[in-house]
Amino acid sequence: MATPTPSTHSIPAEKIRYNEQGLVPAIVQDHLDGTVLMMAWMNAESLQKTLETGESWFWSRSRAEFWHKGATSGHIQKVKTIRYDCDSDCLLVGVEQIGDIACHTGERSCFHQVDGQIIPPPADILSQVFNIICQRRDHPSPESYTCKLLAGGDNKILKKIGEESAEVVMAFKDDDPDQIAGEVADLLYHTMVALAHHKVDIKEVYRKLESRKK
Repeated sequence: MATPTPSTHSIPAEKIRYNEQGLVPAIVQDHLDGTVLMMAWMNAESLQKTLETGESWFWSRSRAEFWHKGATSGHIQKVKTIRYDCDSDCLLVGVEQIGDIACHTGERSCFHQVDGQIIPPPADILSQVFNIICQRRDHPSPESYTCKLLAGGDNKILKKIGEESAEVVMAFKDDDPDQIAGEVADLLYHTMVALAHHKVDIKEVYRKLESRKK
């Protein structure tokens, strides 16, 4: 059995309000970038299995049986946190999604459709901007500033990071909140261009930051 994190032990399971069928909806979310991955149902037993194993277990209404997420595909979910809402009748499960695929269609998230089109699900704003930068890298457009930076390689990208770093320092020295926010945004953007150029996923940066919470 996997060892649950302390936060998965903290939920008072007896407080959860189940519906007439003994079920509670569980919204599953990437614990790093906030992407909503899927929604499924839990009953008291599957919640207990989740708490005990540190991996997500649900109740299938159609098959009337427990299912261990990823048992067949290998795309298991390592549970990091479980929260319940103000009415205690809905769960929010923060997970590390192994393989970065939660949907049975092979998409990262079950919530990937907009007007019949497959659209990546929203995440935090840094991840969204980083995904656009990666799209520009993989599908260059001559009019794009991002593409021009990437085409210039390290020489051009790192020069901009140096310039933006100096501007961030000056903004803090001037103590102008709006200028500080703008210059930090510029530095983050150019740093993400460098990450994309070197094919380092921003979630790897998040994992390093997560380790520093301890």
